[in-house]
Amino acid sequence: MAAESKSAKRSLLREVGPDGHATVGYAELFFDLVYVFAITQLSHYLLAHHDLAGVLETLMLFLAVWWAWTYMAWATNWLDPERPAVRIMIFLVMLASLAMSASIPGAFGDKGLVFALAYLAMQIGRTGFLVRVMRRERPETSRNLLRANLWFVLSAPFWIWGALAAEEMRLILWGVAIAINYAAPMALFWIPGLGYSATTDFGLSSGGHMAERCALLIIIALGEGVLVTGATFAGMAWGWPAVAAFLTAFAGSVAMWWVYFDLGMRRAAHHIEHHADAGRVARDIYTYAHIPIVAGIVVTAVCDEMMLAHPRGHAEPLFLWVAIGGPALFLAGAMVLKRATSGRSWWPLSHLVGLGLFGLIALWGAVGHPAPLALGIASVAVLAVVAAWEWGSFHGGWIERGVPVPRRLREYGERR
Repeated sequence: MAAESKSAKRSLLREVGPDGHATVGYAELFFDLVYVFAITQLSHYLLAHHDLAGVLETLMLFLAVWWAWTYMAWATNWLDPERPAVRIMIFLVMLASLAMSASIPGAFGDKGLVFALAYLAMQIGRTGFLVRVMRRERPETSRNLLRANLWFVLSAPFWIWGALAAEEMRLILWGVAIAINYAAPMALFWIPGLGYSATTDFGLSSGGHMAERCALLIIIALGEGVLVTGATFAGMAWGWPAVAAFLTAFAGSVAMWWVYFDLGMRRAAHHIEHHADAGRVARDIYTYAHIPIVAGIVVTAVCDEMMLAHPRGHAEPLFLWVAIGGPALFLAGAMVLKRATSGRSWWPLSHLVGLGLFGLIALWGAVGHPAPLALGIASVAVLAVVAAWEWGSFHGGWIERGVPVPRRLREYGERR
């Protein structure tokens, strides 16, 4: 008994309660602060690089930042952040994340090597630490992580080669590296001679913890947009266009919060907590499906800053793309999330209609050349319609109050 107690004390793994829930620790919340900075850096990079190359570069940097964060979410799902060794690992990865984030403005310039080395250090170092920790208590998960780390090692030459190459070649080589990283979980980390992992080998400790971690990152991403809105508005002359743009940007953040948290987050959390293969759900929904959601929020923050800076006049092409592309990307990601967690084969009708409306706004923006503020109001109105429609359908708000709803839409909501 004493030996078992001593072994338990040495364990670095989480102790999950009877209900299967594990609370997000303060060390994890502290770690996430770095990604507030990272998201800000990404939105500013897109603002400073308006051409196609700049958009592709921003996408590449975003995918690297997301992959660094999501693997840390997996790590802290297994490990107990209250253990000193785990905390030290978290803070070391936090330092590497800060270096990576600080190098984002020059990632395709003179700081490319810093970005690549910081990214590789955190991915390979953290995963190697996990392999060692898991070896004794969860050998199947340890072997899975070993395979995962070999995929990171496989991508390392392309990260470093790209960092040393010219800007155009860097984009291609880093694209290869990103493709290797993102293909790994879908390929079940197959390695010649070592085989592949089953999703049940992922050994997720708590589905609720993973859901909460991703929800907190959504809050961080939305918070960055709120900070941009407040900081930009504070430095402006407060005429009616500025006030209208300020209110529009804030309403957009609230609408996105509503679309994600009112139904999507709660249903996704319930889905992963009660699924027989939580590892597969965490890979498909929380590792991949959240990418367009977070990316859409980041792009929308760029729209908010541009709209506040220039609410009147004709919208430039970049603003047209971010004003429609950001919210549409977010809505598409939310739609995928809700379909995957609903147990149904159809797509949410409210979200499909919303995407159709964004298509009409895009046509209006291209032909009618409206002012940025008008485009922003139209995009936010679509998000508000989707949020209200979904709330009315799923919470019975309209149906129980007798508000007229077309019969087919009412039946669709009740089936959902």
